[in-house]
Amino acid sequence: MGMLLFISGQEIIIIMIVILVLFGADKLPEIVRTMGRGVREVRKATDDIKREFEESTEDIRKDFSDMADSVQKDFAEVKESVQKDIDEVSEDVRHEIDDVAKPIADDINETAKDLSNEMNETAGEINREISKSGRKARETGVIAGNRKKQSAFEGKEENGKK
Repeated sequence: MGMLLFISGQEIIIIMIVILVLFGADKLPEIVRTMGRGVREVRKATDDIKREFEESTEDIRKDFSDMADSVQKDFAEVKESVQKDIDEVSEDVRHEIDDVAKPIADDINETAKDLSNEMNETAGEINREISKSGRKARETGVIAGNRKKQSAFEGKEENGKK
């Protein structure tokens, strides 16, 4: 049929006239029937080949699909197993870190508490010393003030007696 596309209308008429002259008018229907059967047989064979090709490739496609599903399933199992192992190892590491960190944190807290207590004691001693110094300074100031007042008073008395 693809061949007929390259033949013009005049060429087709010439071919039909040649066939009519060679075979005659009585044999022409029989030749057309035979050609029709041949075209049908070729079409049927082509369809059978297509169908057989699709059936055979369907099995292959199904096999590839099954193989891909199997590989994905295996991959998912391996991934899950590796993730589980990673989670277990990370949990073990966390526990070990916690086991090591807890005593260190306790030591740090105890040291901080001791330092705080020592600082409070030192601050208390400093405050007591400051208080003592302040009292002494006040007492010294009061004594000095009293002396001044007394001197001033005595000075006024002497001025008053004169």
